[in-house]
Amino acid sequence: MAYTVLVVNDSRYLRENLRELLEKAGCEVVDTDNGISAVTLYSRIKPDLVMLDVLMPDQDGIETLKQILNVDKNANVVMVTDFGLENYLLEARELGASGCIIKPFKLKHLKKVLAGVLDEEYFYEDENSDYYRY
Repeated sequence: MAYTVLVVNDSRYLRENLRELLEKAGCEVVDTDNGISAVTLYSRIKPDLVMLDVLMPDQDGIETLKQILNVDKNANVVMVTDFGLENYLLEARELGASGCIIKPFKLKHLKKVLAGVLDEEYFYEDENSDYYRY
């Protein structure tokens, strides 16, 4: 089973890097650069996971998280933010975020978060590749 992941980040560089890593893991990836379109996309495609940046122009990740959870109270949303902005993560966790990743993050941390939020047995490491899937 391939997971669908919605990546929401105003940084094109980070969106492309996350897309590459997630596709190597066998995930289908949809991305957008803002929270407003993220809510619309979420409603339309109902992804298995949302990787949501905290600080974005137009609509921040906290407001976007609230709106996604209004669409689907069981949404899996992992917040992505910079070091030093952990206070936003506490608020996101209280609102119902499934997890968080602090930038810059290591590949191992991303795998651990994905395994914890989605399915631990779906993701595993192999010495010959960054990502493998059953």
